[in-house]
Amino acid sequence: GDILILVQKRSGVFPEIIRACKALDLPIAGADRLRVGAEMAVKDLRALLSFLATPEDDLSLAVALRSPLLGWDEQALFDLAHRRAPRAFLWQALRDRRTEFPETFAVLEDLRDAADYLRPYDLIERVLIRHEGRRRLLARLGREAEDGIDALLSQALAYERTEVPGLTGFLVWMETDDLEIKRQVDAQGDMIRVMTVHGAKGLEAPVVFLPDTALHRDGQPGVVQLIDGVPVWRLPEDERPEPMSRAQAEEAARSRAERLRLLYVALTRAQSWLIVAAAGKLDTTDGDTWYQRVEAGLNRQGAVPLVTPLGEGLRLQGGDWDGMTGHHAAPVKADAVVLPEMFDRPAPPAEPAPKTLSPSDLGGDKAMPGDAGLDEEEAKARGTRLHLLLEHLPTLPQADWAECARNLVDCDDPAEADALLAEARAVLTTPDLAHVFAPDALAEVPITAQVGGRRLHGTIDRLIIGADHVLAIDYKSNATVPDTAAACPEGLLRQMGAYLAMLEQVFPHHRIDLAILWTRTASLMPLPQDVVRSALARAPNLDLSAGPS
Repeated sequence: GDILILVQKRSGVFPEIIRACKALDLPIAGADRLRVGAEMAVKDLRALLSFLATPEDDLSLAVALRSPLLGWDEQALFDLAHRRAPRAFLWQALRDRRTEFPETFAVLEDLRDAADYLRPYDLIERVLIRHEGRRRLLARLGREAEDGIDALLSQALAYERTEVPGLTGFLVWMETDDLEIKRQVDAQGDMIRVMTVHGAKGLEAPVVFLPDTALHRDGQPGVVQLIDGVPVWRLPEDERPEPMSRAQAEEAARSRAERLRLLYVALTRAQSWLIVAAAGKLDTTDGDTWYQRVEAGLNRQGAVPLVTPLGEGLRLQGGDWDGMTGHHAAPVKADAVVLPEMFDRPAPPAEPAPKTLSPSDLGGDKAMPGDAGLDEEEAKARGTRLHLLLEHLPTLPQADWAECARNLVDCDDPAEADALLAEARAVLTTPDLAHVFAPDALAEVPITAQVGGRRLHGTIDRLIIGADHVLAIDYKSNATVPDTAAACPEGLLRQMGAYLAMLEQVFPHHRIDLAILWTRTASLMPLPQDVVRSALARAPNLDLSAGPS
């Protein structure tokens, strides 16, 4: 905390000083201003996040693969990109060759699965900790990368306090916001501080280093300069008229005076010890660098030669430094810490979470005895096609049904396609079913809830929500239609019982009605609640005594 290192600007030697101090394990506070987006570690993390948000972003995936996070070399990336199918995305090519790159694919697949529900901060932490991203970045980029990583995490938390914590929004926010952090390095505690001379105004330290005192080049002058407040185009030196040359000389004098003021600020920051060094070239014409000015002043004050490990320098001192005695604090002996035995053995593996069930996974027959012997896959394919027609045709005029059916039904047999359209048309034009396909009825409604100690997730074919009641309808295309609800196949009753249990949690103050729409006969069969509840209670993989949670 007694040491302050001052530079003229943040480019050049500034990052090298921080890198060297961290390489020597010196406690350093880092840069006083940090542009988060410019840090190499942040660029690698942002590329990985961009891929997770948009898997079709080939460039972001390529950057992530080549970064320390995934560790690919140039040849491996070229081979993956060059050998992929024409017009195929890089992610698709990696998935097709997942057996060749199991570790990379496992990391990316895990992050993609988590990207939809984790907050940006949690997702970055998952990369850094679970997939060892922090260790990999520091191993490649050095310990100075810690500042950028920690700043990115801080910005992710700041974003979540003001915005909806979504990955896409966070990436847009990073692109549009100039994420520059100004640190209060004067409050960094017992750490070396590195900052610009301009930023050190008002600060002091017992020991001050000035390593950036060599030849300082001003930035390129603009193409416009002001002469008595009038903007004019800047001309080459041999073509300038006298007023422009005079204005140029005045501008150079102001710049030189400002540099001298900054030198005064730099020299007066030291309370006891000032070390001046020059990283770079000196001025061979006017001798106008800070280093040469300090050297000339030391010689005028009678400085004596000083031999250092880096060569001979000058030293000017006052007071009896050699007579001072140093005081060393007694070493502190730390008490041995005995950890409980549980820390000596690995934690047991976590219990796998129960698999999410579909209402159709609850067991029981799905077909009537008269349907026995039919090909199960063909029956499922036929039911899927019929569901598509009943979902989309009600939104179109009848004149367009035939054309829409041809686009929806992927069937090689024209006769089968015509039969499906005829069956769907009979259902949609039955007067008693008009309320099922009314504009306010909801189609293909996803629903999820905790039932019997298990998470259930399903899709209700048709949902009609009234002021005090809800009607849930499921399409069934069985060849044999039962006469009564009690005669329905056990598997269908369990499925409808699951919908009842879930809807009762979503609509606790509504009456829940259930029905099956048999497409073969275009008829709607109401299902009593007691019948479906009894069937659900017989499902072997649910414990209804647990109740909803």
